[in-house]
Amino acid sequence: MDIIAASTFCASQCILAEGPMWHTKRKTHFWVDIDGYGFYECASPGDEPIFYETPDKVSLIIEYRNDTVLVGIRGGLIKYDLNTKQSDWILDLDKQIENNRCNDGACDSRGRLWIGTMDMKYKPGAGALYCIDENLLVKKMVPDTTISNGLVWSLDNRKMFFIDSPTQKVQSFFFDELSGQIRHEKDLIRIPKDKGTPDGMAIDEEGMLWVAQWGGFGVYRYDPASGEQIGLIEVPAPNVSSCAFVGEKLDHLLITTSRQDLSADEFKKYNQSGDVFIAKPGVRGVSAFACKLRLEVE
Repeated sequence: MDIIAASTFCASQCILAEGPMWHTKRKTHFWVDIDGYGFYECASPGDEPIFYETPDKVSLIIEYRNDTVLVGIRGGLIKYDLNTKQSDWILDLDKQIENNRCNDGACDSRGRLWIGTMDMKYKPGAGALYCIDENLLVKKMVPDTTISNGLVWSLDNRKMFFIDSPTQKVQSFFFDELSGQIRHEKDLIRIPKDKGTPDGMAIDEEGMLWVAQWGGFGVYRYDPASGEQIGLIEVPAPNVSSCAFVGEKLDHLLITTSRQDLSADEFKKYNQSGDVFIAKPGVRGVSAFACKLRLEVE
């Protein structure tokens, strides 16, 4: 099994870094700080990042058109102009539920946006995984989730892989690319608690899954055919939250971490918690699907 050590990309010291993303047009790296009410953009390791403030807790960024991105925040989805730093409200997601916020998400091959919600005090079953089609029709696809996290599709687009973190597993769904409908297939990977809790996830060009594991000091590579762990990227922070393939060749993995739940003594021991890391895993990722939502705010 290959074991690789990650290096520091940005000493951002976020409270809860999440949602790493490679912006294909700007050729820059993005990530959010959920409890820092904003997100970052950084071109290269060691560069000073740009901080963009958001009106509420922010959980993910999706590349959209020109210099705008879509951003999931508490209560819904906004369109954010990176030049003016102004935002426009797009639609509501669990806005009527006071303690819910958006969490992880991704676009499928048809440009639909899938995004999960969760209770901010982790109330079991309080969230859901939603799908937003190009006409902004919102459908609840997986109800009663607790912490919606990693979401990717198999290379042939016949399966969708999804993580609801407290279940300690990666689930597999049959996926109909044309309609966007899903049907639960099986529990694909079960992760022992001594290796942390599954969080964000990415897929490489070989179809292998990379899972960031909260409390597990790393990003773990799994073979979805067998469920076996076949690789590891070690991170010098316990709470590893998410990962994404980045760079023009998609041959690096950008990794986010958190200092949110650490005691003073733990943070003193793991003082890089909240920073963003990078590693070269020896395999390329696959390009993120383009978002095709038709927005009234243009």
